[in-house]
Amino acid sequence: VLHINKRGFGFVIIDEESDDIFISSRDLKDAFNMDTVMVELKKHQTGSRQEGRIVKVIERGQTRLVGLLKNAKRELVFDADDQKFTQPIYIDHAHSHGAVAGHKVVVEIKTYKPYLKGNVVEILGHVGDPGVDILSVVSQHEAHVEFPKEVYEQIESIENDIDQEEAKTRTDLRNETIVTIDGDDAKDLDDAISLRRLKNGNYYLGVHIADVSYYVEEGSELDKEALARGTSIYLVDRVIPMLPHKLSNGICSLNPHVDRFAISCFMEITPQGEVIDHDIVESVINSTERMTYNNVNKILAGDKKLQEEYSHVCDLFFLMKELAEILQKTREDRGAIDFDTNEAKVLVVDEKGKPTDVVLRQRGESDRIIESFMLVANETVAKHFKWLDLPFIYRVHENPKVDKLRKFSTISRTLGYTIKGSLEDIHSKELSKIVEASKGTDEHVIISTLLLRCMAKARYDEQCLGHFGLADEYYTHFTSPIRRYPDLMVHRLIRTYLFKKKLDQETLFHFASIMQNVADQASSLERKAIDIEREVDDMKMAEYMEDHIGETFEGIVSSITNFGMFVELPNTIEGLIRMEDLVDDFYYFDDINLQLIGKRTGRRFKMSDKVKIKVSAASKREKTIDFQIVGMKSNKKKKKTVIINKRRDRKPKQKFKRKRR
Repeated sequence: VLHINKRGFGFVIIDEESDDIFISSRDLKDAFNMDTVMVELKKHQTGSRQEGRIVKVIERGQTRLVGLLKNAKRELVFDADDQKFTQPIYIDHAHSHGAVAGHKVVVEIKTYKPYLKGNVVEILGHVGDPGVDILSVVSQHEAHVEFPKEVYEQIESIENDIDQEEAKTRTDLRNETIVTIDGDDAKDLDDAISLRRLKNGNYYLGVHIADVSYYVEEGSELDKEALARGTSIYLVDRVIPMLPHKLSNGICSLNPHVDRFAISCFMEITPQGEVIDHDIVESVINSTERMTYNNVNKILAGDKKLQEEYSHVCDLFFLMKELAEILQKTREDRGAIDFDTNEAKVLVVDEKGKPTDVVLRQRGESDRIIESFMLVANETVAKHFKWLDLPFIYRVHENPKVDKLRKFSTISRTLGYTIKGSLEDIHSKELSKIVEASKGTDEHVIISTLLLRCMAKARYDEQCLGHFGLADEYYTHFTSPIRRYPDLMVHRLIRTYLFKKKLDQETLFHFASIMQNVADQASSLERKAIDIEREVDDMKMAEYMEDHIGETFEGIVSSITNFGMFVELPNTIEGLIRMEDLVDDFYYFDDINLQLIGKRTGRRFKMSDKVKIKVSAASKREKTIDFQIVGMKSNKKKKKTVIINKRRDRKPKQKFKRKRR
């Protein structure tokens, strides 16, 4: 598959084991980005990497593109948003379907030779309309936005209130004190908590998760669409839900003071953080309070007004904090890595959709409480089904590759942190020690970020392969079935195996036959959702910085490359200082220690260095931000240019050809 760089050249990737093949711009033939191609290796290689030329396009990778329509002489010309697709696509008025110049559209390529021609298949809106920029990113990734009419037809039959006859068959928890804790603007509340101390001194934790599998039956139109989406996508100004709002914000959401169906996981936990008993049941709950992270954080910090307002649940939060600290200590002791990297939150209040600010997303006590409880519930459910040895879906995180760890080890050593022991048989505890040691220092963000880049990507699998980052042998996703399909699948398996007691060979064969495909698709769709979320954030951050060109900020060097260095500001906005903008010297890239070193002065730039920068450029379209170092003066010697004055009347020198003898 051909991957074209923005600068025009490309690389053909054959598989994970083979080296990439470099393709220069003149050897691309008629291939475009993401095409499956046949490559011929060049006979005379100029460097260490393989070089080749495109011989034939086997299959087109991108046939639908998002971009802007512009006027041409007799027709419309389409300019793709994808910076790797630079060729114009021509559209005659018969195939514009009402679109005009200035519209953002989705175009399907119909003809590749002698030039590109296409059809408009969807009009997203005018380029200046609010929200069209984000919709363009979503459409480029071909993510589902609208639900099919068959889904809406199916959910019409779902009532807005629970079935009271079904409620009689469940464990009734409606008189228990149960709370949800979520963000201020969250509407899909899929987890709630109960907690009390037992007479023996142990804790009795209840994690109550929305019973989505009761409403979403396998093979239904609703289920097919949820599987096709895989996950909800959380963007700056909207959520693209996995399930329609009638379910995600309505009957499935654990809203306060209304009856809701749940699957509850009760765990008895010792003061040492060990789960010694558990039970998984169908339940009906009635949430006592809809709490927010902000308010719970304030209550725990001693806010008297809020403590009085929520006096009926106030003690519960302090008990939660007590247990969460025990569970966190247990995870630390076994070697779980707490990356704790900074996250940005783009604030959009402008009616035109322009970002008004980019702030650091704060994680307080309550965030860590809920995280601890969700982790222990996921671990408990995974362990339960691993021991039953039934077809199941797990969340796995494999050991990092040795070559990536070597690079991290080299860089961390320059920052003063040394990995002990063999990299070939590394335990997460060794890496966790480095992260913990860096906390409170300037280089903590760098250490966490670099280590995170070393890690294998977490994914879903039918096998229980363990979770390296959590230092856990058993792990799954059970706690978010409203927004993640694997969690919904876990609930379906719980319902089938535990509640319905269906363990016949036909049932087991069915789930065994589909599980890996479901896992692979969910992993792929999760990566796509992350790409969309990051791309939208990058676009909005660049748009925000367009209004701050010329302003100065202080940041830290977050990454070093052979073309420059990236600097991260306190609010996580990152910009590039290009090599050519380091004007006080000629710098070369030390790829072993990841440093830029001045040839003449010996000045060094390394990660975690503090620098004062000026915003020199920002582009919403290209999603890029450029910085320059404040006060850096050019000391590079200018090459002397010799100007030769040629007299116009001077006759040119005659060229004599040697006579052939």
